[in-house]
Amino acid sequence: MSLPQINTASLFDVAGKSAIIVGATGSFGKVVCATLGNTGARLTITAGSKDELEALRIELVNAGIEAATVNLRPNSEADCQSIVDAAVAAYGGVDILVVASGMNDVGMIGDLTPDRFQKVMLANVDGAWLIARAVGQQMIAQGRGGKVVFTSSARGKLGHPAGYSAYCTSKSAVDGLTKALGCEWGKHGITVNAIAPTVFRSPVTAWMFEENENATAVRNGFLARVPVGRLGEAEDLAGPLLFLCSRASDFHTGHIVYADGGYTAG
Repeated sequence: MSLPQINTASLFDVAGKSAIIVGATGSFGKVVCATLGNTGARLTITAGSKDELEALRIELVNAGIEAATVNLRPNSEADCQSIVDAAVAAYGGVDILVVASGMNDVGMIGDLTPDRFQKVMLANVDGAWLIARAVGQQMIAQGRGGKVVFTSSARGKLGHPAGYSAYCTSKSAVDGLTKALGCEWGKHGITVNAIAPTVFRSPVTAWMFEENENATAVRNGFLARVPVGRLGEAEDLAGPLLFLCSRASDFHTGHIVYADGGYTAG
């Protein structure tokens, strides 16, 4: 049997693709911008802070990356349609959607009010559903397939003892949405997957990387559950993200890809 003819380089090629990145100014959003932008995708970046969005756009343009901006969060049907319309106006369509937005509100369930719980669900679940709905309709109309990537978490699979009832619930819902849309849109050539990190270096988690007694104690407790023996870096998310956004993942849909150093395996 002769070797199969596989153009490995083209499998991961996203050059020229139109990618919407929701929550682009967040820690993971910036990883997405760098990963897709540096490999030639044309970006439509969205966020709630106008100043942060413009600062990111300038940084991307200075790096030679095409970037249009939409100063909106996916809070309503109209806002999501405006995001899609902006990408279509800038690049003629939409090929990739990455939902990198979200929030957490830590509190034991007895202290967490229903309003606080609902805000987490609105940010992490409703927004993902709304923007996926708008982008999915555009992709189906285009008739050329597409890639949708949600942001889940190890906490979608595992509980947490320190007041994560809202966050864990929301990420479990994102996992369910991923599977449901993966089934629903497969016939259209649209793959839907989620990337699920555990702790990786960001401004929010920077304290865990510090060399002091408190950080070391917390870090060592966490690392006892991580087979590879370290916390995550941005590069650890870039590889699986590019896979999920490229032709390499055409036969993968409805999956939760854990970028966690084996944390959820044990």
